[in-house]
Amino acid sequence: PTTKAEVAAKVKKFFFFYSINRHKMTTLTPSYHAEDYSPEDNRHDLRQFLYNPGWKWQNRGIDALAERYEADARMRAEGGRPPGR
Repeated sequence: PTTKAEVAAKVKKFFFFYSINRHKMTTLTPSYHAEDYSPEDNRHDLRQFLYNPGWKWQNRGIDALAERYEADARMRAEGGRPPGR
């Protein structure tokens, strides 16, 4: 079974690589623009394309949730009930 910490590490790794490669999705080759009509012209794609790959605030939140879920799992394993639930 995968632990919550392993899932958190995979999520953080995904967003790191997404942020360093996102700008590549906005470039189109000249041959792609050769036709007048294209349903995939990216003019209406208003998503941000430059990201700071650190994701410091988001990573702190992911780590906090992973720790919370791990603590809840430990408490259940000891026969207790997690707080607030």
